[in-house]
Amino acid sequence: MRRSLKISSSVMALCVAVSVAAACGDSDSSDASSSSAATTTAAADTTDTTAVEPTTPAAAPPSSGVSGSAGIPAITQNSTDLKKEPIIGVGGANPPAGLVISDLVTGEGRTAVASDTVNVQYTGALYSNGKVFDGTWQRGGEPTSFSLAEVVPGFTQGITGMKIGSRREIVIPPALGYGDQPQGEIPGGSTLVFVVDLVGIS
Repeated sequence: MRRSLKISSSVMALCVAVSVAAACGDSDSSDASSSSAATTTAAADTTDTTAVEPTTPAAAPPSSGVSGSAGIPAITQNSTDLKKEPIIGVGGANPPAGLVISDLVTGEGRTAVASDTVNVQYTGALYSNGKVFDGTWQRGGEPTSFSLAEVVPGFTQGITGMKIGSRREIVIPPALGYGDQPQGEIPGGSTLVFVVDLVGIS
């Protein structure tokens, strides 16, 4: 599932000290404010500034569950047969707020990390009604390859940690998918369900 929405990777710099704030302010500062900034800078030099530097919070790990339990639609056919397309059932009334995974088959190969390029077989459906909107099974059944850096966050986080030979169901909330923006057959605000087979890693 390629990312069709541009997600900026840049983070706006924050002014975390008065001395930096002075540099972020108006260019016509007075001598008094310059002197004040210099004094503040000298005082700041005696403190540990690492405590105030902005950090990017790590992504919350996905929740694990059992296919067919609360928040995870049942796979109604071919849940563990990697040679056949899995059929995703309809989700419940209350989709999960966070990313949820369910391992249907656990492989024994190399484990995928977020920087990998993966080769996968997959099918994707809407949580609300089970309608398939995309998948390699619908395009002839040949796996496809892509970088995990090029897809929506929920797909990246859902595949990370899989071993080659695994099949995993991934439930992606709108915040980790396409948000409120419609994408083709996907209405805005949709929770998405994928079943992914990890065929290889490069």
